[in-house]
Order: sequence, then structure tokens, then C-alpha cells
Amino acid sequence: MATRKSRWILFGILVISALVLGSAIYVGAETLSYKLYTWVIKSETVPIGDVEGHTVALTVRGSFYVFENGEVATGYAVVSGDRIGGTNKFSQYTTVTFPDGSTIIRRDQGTTGGGTGGFTSEIIKGTGRFEGIKGTHAAKLKYLPIEKWEAGPKGIGEGTFTYTLPSK
Repeated sequence: MATRKSRWILFGILVISALVLGSAIYVGAETLSYKLYTWVIKSETVPIGDVEGHTVALTVRGSFYVFENGEVATGYAVVSGDRIGGTNKFSQYTTVTFPDGSTIIRRDQGTTGGGTGGFTSEIIKGTGRFEGIKGTHAAKLKYLPIEKWEAGPKGIGEGTFTYTLPSK
């Protein structure tokens, strides 16, 4: 009799567990893909002089985003770079601002040039509807030739934010 009662208790626990676990809403990662146009607002490059071609630069870039869902946003990036020869190590902070005032801020780090390139990108903060955002970012850009009146190259590209938001 005790065995039969134990089975019913075990069965009851399993049913309750299944209901509780089965009712949890899965919060998966969302994506927000875009096309981008970017330009240099200002740039300052200073030679270091320790080896041929070593410079350190600080650049501010503006950007305009068109998202696949029809939204648009503007952005600005502050980029610091350390170039030796044809290789540039960089760190960049980008703030993307939507018309409702919400923002996504990310940090990129990596290298370009010298036949290699790559970077990592992490979303570090969000405001407004992106408050509490966590995630990553990936993008591909192509830079156009610099015109004689420009402070640096224009660029076109596309990218994707992959993120989660806290449940409301």
C-alpha cells in the first residue's frame, strides 16, 4: 500500500513539474539586420616616430542605418587606432540612436590590414526600449576611395545585432 501511495506521489510531482517547466516562455535571441552608410566627421593622426609608418589616430564617424524592419537610425562612432606599417589595431565605440530616443551602444576591437583582419563586437548598453540589452554585433563594410576634400573614407555595408532583452 505504501508503494502504491509513493507511486501516486511521484506521478503527482512529475505532472506538476511538467506543467511548471512546460509553461515557461522561452526567450530566444532576436536579430536586427541593417544596411549602413558611414562617413568621417573628423580625424587626427599623429606619427609616433619609433618605427617607420607608426601612427596613432582618433576618428569620429557619422552613420545612417536602414533596418530590415523599415526603421532608420543615426549613429556616431569614436575610433582609436594604432597603425604600424599596414596593420591597424583599433578600438571603437558606436552609439546607434533611433527616432524614439532609444539607443544601442557597442564596442568593437580588432585589427585591419596586413592581409588579415577581424574584430569582436559586443553590445555594452541600451536605453529606452533597449534597456538591459545583451548581445553581439557583426558587420561587413566596404570603404570607398577618399576624395581630396574628405577627412577619411566613406563606407557602405551591412550588419546584424543579435541580442536578448530582459523579460518585462
